[in-house]
Amino acid sequence: VTTTHVHLDVAVDFDTKVLRGTAALEMQAIESTKEVVLDSAHLVIKSANIIDASGKATALSVDTSTVHDVYGTAVLLELPEAVAGGDKFRIVIEYETTSKGGAIQFLTPEQTQGKKYPYLFTQCEEIHARSMFPCQDSPSVKISYSADIRVPKPLTALMSAIATSQRDEGDATVFSFEQKITIPSYLVALVVGNLAMAKISDRCAVWSEPDNLEACAWEFAEMETILQTAEDLITPYVWGRYDLLVLPGSFPFGGMENPCLTFVTPTLLAGDRSLTDVIAHEIAHSWSGNLVTAKNWEHFWLNEGWTTYFERKIVARLNGEDSRQLSCIIGEADLQESVCFYGKDSPLTALVPKLDGIDPDDAYSTVPYDKGAHLLYYLEQYLGGPAVFEPYMRSYINEFQGKSIDTSDWKNYLFSYFTCHDPAKVELLNQIEWDKWFNAPGMPPVGNKYDERPQKVCLDLAERWISAAKDSSYAQFSPKDIESFSTMQTVIFLTRLADSAPLNEDTLEAIDSTYKLTSYRNCEVRFSWLALALKSNYMAVVDAVIDMLSTQGRMKYTRPLYRLLHACPEGRELAEKTFQRLRGFYHPICARMVEKDLGLQQ
Repeated sequence: VTTTHVHLDVAVDFDTKVLRGTAALEMQAIESTKEVVLDSAHLVIKSANIIDASGKATALSVDTSTVHDVYGTAVLLELPEAVAGGDKFRIVIEYETTSKGGAIQFLTPEQTQGKKYPYLFTQCEEIHARSMFPCQDSPSVKISYSADIRVPKPLTALMSAIATSQRDEGDATVFSFEQKITIPSYLVALVVGNLAMAKISDRCAVWSEPDNLEACAWEFAEMETILQTAEDLITPYVWGRYDLLVLPGSFPFGGMENPCLTFVTPTLLAGDRSLTDVIAHEIAHSWSGNLVTAKNWEHFWLNEGWTTYFERKIVARLNGEDSRQLSCIIGEADLQESVCFYGKDSPLTALVPKLDGIDPDDAYSTVPYDKGAHLLYYLEQYLGGPAVFEPYMRSYINEFQGKSIDTSDWKNYLFSYFTCHDPAKVELLNQIEWDKWFNAPGMPPVGNKYDERPQKVCLDLAERWISAAKDSSYAQFSPKDIESFSTMQTVIFLTRLADSAPLNEDTLEAIDSTYKLTSYRNCEVRFSWLALALKSNYMAVVDAVIDMLSTQGRMKYTRPLYRLLHACPEGRELAEKTFQRLRGFYHPICARMVEKDLGLQQ
C-alpha cells in the first residue's frame, strides 16, 4: 500500500508536552493485501478505524509488538477484508505523542527570547516524522497533506504548507493548512509560539519572536532576490510562498528546507547579511530534495549534493564567481575533515553508503553535501562548462519533479539526456569510473581544480602569522588585515592556521588582540577561531566556548566544540559537566549526537 494524503487534526498541550488527536491517511493498495504497516516511534496509539465510502467506521485491530532499536515501532493494522490492487481506502488513527520522540522539542518560556510564552518546533528529517504522527516514514512515499492545529491563545501555529484559515474555539485558536504538492513525510513541519511576521515581498516574509523581528527582517531582506536568482538558474518556483522562520537558539541545523516555510538558526544573524548563503541553500532545496527527492537515505547526496551545487551557482550569480570558488574550497576542507573524523576507509564516507540497520542520523555528515557537489562540479567542467551542463540540470529537474529517485535513476537520465542532445559527450561519460565515485570511501577519485586566487590573500596572511610566530614579530599586523575579507576568506585564514595547530600561546594572544575574534559577532568566524584555539589547547577562550555552547545548539558548531574541548587535557571534565548541565536546552537529535561524541551513552 501507499499513502497519498494525510490530514492531521491535533491539539497542542504545553502542560503535558504532547500533541494529541487524529491522523487520517488516504491510502491506495498497490497489490491485494489484508494488512497495513505504518511507522511510529514513541507514540501512544489509542484506536484505528477504516472508513468506507459512506463514512461508516470499522474498528481495526492494532498490533504494536514489533519494535526496532533504530526504526521504532511498527503499527500493524489488520483490515476486515482484503483490498484489491488499485483500491483506495481511508484509515483514521487516534494517537498522542510522548516526550521520548525525536521530532518535537517543547521549549519553556525561559528558553525563548521573549521569556513569556512556551514554544514548540518539529524537526522530522531524517526518520522522526514517525514520532509526530503514524505514517509511511520513507522518502520513497510522497504525500499531500492538510491539518487543523489547536493551540492555546495567543500563540500562532505555522506549518510547511499554505495557511488557509484560522478560527477561535474557546481559549484556543484552530489554524488550518494545506500542502497540495506531494512531499516526503520528513518535510511535514510544525511550529507554535509567540510569532510575528514582517513582509519582504508578495510571496516572501520573515517570522520570528516579536523582540527579534526587526533584526531578522533586516538580515534576510534579500530573500526575494535570492529566490528570483534561483528561478532564473533552475525553473519557476512552484510552492506559492517562501517564508522564513528564525527559531530559538536550540534549533540543531543551519536551516531546514520545510516547504513554504524554511526554518533557520538565529546564528545566521550576523548583522551584516554575510551568512545568507544558507538561505540560498534552503531555497535551492525547493527543487532538489523537495521536488526531486532521494528514494532513501543511502541516496541522500541527490538531495544535498545537488542543493550545495545549486547554492554555489546562485551565490556566484549574486556575488561573483570568486565566492563560488571560495565556497568550493571550504567545502573541500569540510569534506576532508569528515573523512578524517570517520576514517578514510569508513563505508560512511562513500557517496552512496550502505545504511542497513544504521540510524541515518549517525551517518549524517558533510559527505553527501560536499562529495555530491564535488561530483556535479567535476561533471560540469568535464562535459564542457555551464553552457552544456545547465540545460541538462533544468531538464533533470523537469524530468523527475514530484518523484523519488535513486542514484541509478539519476545516472541513467544523465546518459539518456546526452545521448539525445549531445551524443559526443556519452563517450566522455563512459570513461568515468562510476563505481569509485559512488561506492569508494574517502575523498573523491578525481580532484577538482578551483581558482586559487580568491584565497591567496587569506593564505598569505596565515603564512605571515606562522612565520611571525618564530620570533614573536607581531607588530606588523593590524585589524586592517582582514577588514576587506569576506566571511569565507576569514574562515579560510583561520582554517589554514588550524592546520598548523598547535600554535604558541603568545601567537594566539596576538591574533585575538589584533582581530578581536573571541567576541566576533559572526558565528562562522567566531567558531573557526574557537576551534583553532582549542586545537592549540589555548584555555583562555574557555568562557567564550561555554558561552557559545550555552546560547545555540546548531550541530555544525556544538558537536565539534564539545569534541575539541573534551580533547584538551584540562577540558575533558568541563566538557562533560557542561553537556550534562545544558542537555535539556539542546534538541533531542543534537543531545544524542553529542552524548555519542563524548562517549557518554549508557
